[in-house]
Amino acid sequence: MSAPVPGGDLPEYAPVPQSSLGVALNEQGYYVGRVERNLYWVTDGVYQSAFLTTRDGVVLFDAPPSIGGNLRRAVDEIAAANGVPATVTHLVYSHHHADHGAAASLFGGDITRVGHEETRRLLARDNDPSRPLPEVTFTDRYTLETGGERVQLAWHGSNHSPDNIYIHFPDHDTLMFIDVVNAGWVPIYNLNLSEDVQGYIAAPDIALSYPWTHFICGHLGRLATRDDVAVHQQYIADIEASSRQALQTVNPVPYYVHYAQNAWAGVKAHLDEVTERAAAPVIAKYTGVLAAADIEIFTRTTTFAIMQSLRLDKGPSGPVHP
Repeated sequence: MSAPVPGGDLPEYAPVPQSSLGVALNEQGYYVGRVERNLYWVTDGVYQSAFLTTRDGVVLFDAPPSIGGNLRRAVDEIAAANGVPATVTHLVYSHHHADHGAAASLFGGDITRVGHEETRRLLARDNDPSRPLPEVTFTDRYTLETGGERVQLAWHGSNHSPDNIYIHFPDHDTLMFIDVVNAGWVPIYNLNLSEDVQGYIAAPDIALSYPWTHFICGHLGRLATRDDVAVHQQYIADIEASSRQALQTVNPVPYYVHYAQNAWAGVKAHLDEVTERAAAPVIAKYTGVLAAADIEIFTRTTTFAIMQSLRLDKGPSGPVHP
């Protein structure tokens, strides 16, 4: 029995900009396309994976469970068309999160899993059988060479997660970097649920320091471009600027006076006002430019996270009492 549809109870939002829309999916609910030469990407419209066909087999990069068995179908389809082995010989984890790796257990047998050393530690901690531990790990840099192909893996510090890595395909003019930039869309809650705000903000500059034309960002229905990264950076910079201004101009005293002994109520009222003032002009500016900009909770929670990072990470959090 199907669940009832809320219908009229659901809010309506601005149309998705044409530039943000993705590719059409096939009857099985996925799309597989060539990035360049023998590098391919797969999407279900929300998540993305990639794979490299080689003379010795296939190297898979991430295994989102929402794509799941369609990864196997995509690999089989392309390998058959290209006359190369369909055996998945390697699986590379971009980071430890289950939404990008929980279909890894579908690829068993004689497969080598690769990831950052922190990815292995976190997967061991989480003890999820759907994400087997990587056998090959690295600290800062690792070049995966197999079947006459090479892929450069690098860790440049914490960002979305402590272990999120940059996956560069130097012979395919492509960078894969997950969960920071969304091609044509705003981040969802709290900068795509990121753990390190300052690392997240700095990451696109690092991505742009690589030579690439094609960018596999991990989400939604199209590949990103360097222009997409620049628009994302401007969105974040606008939030930073409006947050600084709101922190400087909103007077906290009336909120604490009003709530008297209820200090946490004063904190809530003050920070809610700062967040609202900082987020409002950004929501207005990017509605119609970045998809979901008018889903206010996304920009507001991202603004709150950045505003708090400005206070706590960049400092000072306030005037020093004499």
